[in-house]
Amino acid sequence: MTKIYDIAVIGGGLAGLTQSILLAQQGWTVICIDRDDPKNQINSDIRTTAISWGSRNLLKNAGVWADMEELAECIRDILILDEDSPVELEFNATDIDAEGFGWIVDNRDLRQVLMSHVAKNKNITHLTGQSVTDFKTQQNSVEVTLQNDETITVQLVIGADGRNSFTRKWMGIQTFKKDYKQSAIVCLINHTKPHNGMALEHFRTQGPFAVLPFTDNRSAVVWTIPGAEANQWTKCSDDVFNAALQTRCGDLYGDVSVQGSRAAWPLNLVKAHKYIGDRMVLVAEAAHGMHPIAGQGLNMSLRDIAALTETLNGASDPGDAALLKQYQSMRRMDNVGMVAATDILNELFGFNFFGVRAARRFGLHAISKIPYAKKFFMKQAMGAVGHLPNLIKKAG
Repeated sequence: MTKIYDIAVIGGGLAGLTQSILLAQQGWTVICIDRDDPKNQINSDIRTTAISWGSRNLLKNAGVWADMEELAECIRDILILDEDSPVELEFNATDIDAEGFGWIVDNRDLRQVLMSHVAKNKNITHLTGQSVTDFKTQQNSVEVTLQNDETITVQLVIGADGRNSFTRKWMGIQTFKKDYKQSAIVCLINHTKPHNGMALEHFRTQGPFAVLPFTDNRSAVVWTIPGAEANQWTKCSDDVFNAALQTRCGDLYGDVSVQGSRAAWPLNLVKAHKYIGDRMVLVAEAAHGMHPIAGQGLNMSLRDIAALTETLNGASDPGDAALLKQYQSMRRMDNVGMVAATDILNELFGFNFFGVRAARRFGLHAISKIPYAKKFFMKQAMGAVGHLPNLIKKAG
């Protein structure tokens, strides 16, 4: 027997779970289909994520932030450095009367909290360990075929299944792709000096080196390296790795040492040419995946989710073509702008030519001396700039 729901969310990651919760709160019946066993994903994902002020508002509106607050660490200051230049740019949240620019969370913690809220929401069915193998679009519905040959009928399919989205490929949507030939080494570190809520973004020729404040006076490291060096840094001894970390951290954090495991994630850019089809729509990394240089990946995904949620609020038919076009119009320019900005930043700070290096340092110095420019970039870091959905602008 075919099961019937209002909406199918394909993908049970951070984006898919959040989307499911917000739509269920509006009264839609939602099935969230996750091809993976959530326990395996929780155990394997050691990454942390920067949740901007705007994204924190969305998670408050979803009702999940209260369970995350004690597990997150606030970013109160941001220090930006360029290679060995004495010029530095510092942002302080108190200068714009903000509590903080964002919060660092462990992906595993956030996923567990989201799953607990999904489990207790009567409007959500969370189906795990099942892949989608086919879709069949009809005038008023979409038939979703699962790996076990069961079928589900919905009015709208939301593809939240990541950069290698099966949903996007089935829709025949072309993408712009770019392999950065870089990897991000991620880990947690202990240090003898307190971080005091400071995030460090050190732009280096090989790639940015970021240290982000985390709970219990630990910090999260996101270290971008040439992709060919990934195995070298994931398989070397802790002593060798710690020495490399110490060199890059200097004396800002005192003595540093890695805590637990480390992993490498290949970096690439993926941008879908469009986000919609017949009763089908893409959100989050199924629509756009960007370089982590500004820590905006999940935050842009949550803006998509907020916009789609608000677009569908009060609708009689969630798959209505006019609504999906409205969502696409709301999100494309914002996403294109951020994808381009992160790509340009990565390229710009990767050049070590004298002229480019001098221009970068002049730019950092100018921003630090022009109050309006500095305030704009601080607001941008908070996710408080641009045409924002109401779920991002304020918490309910």
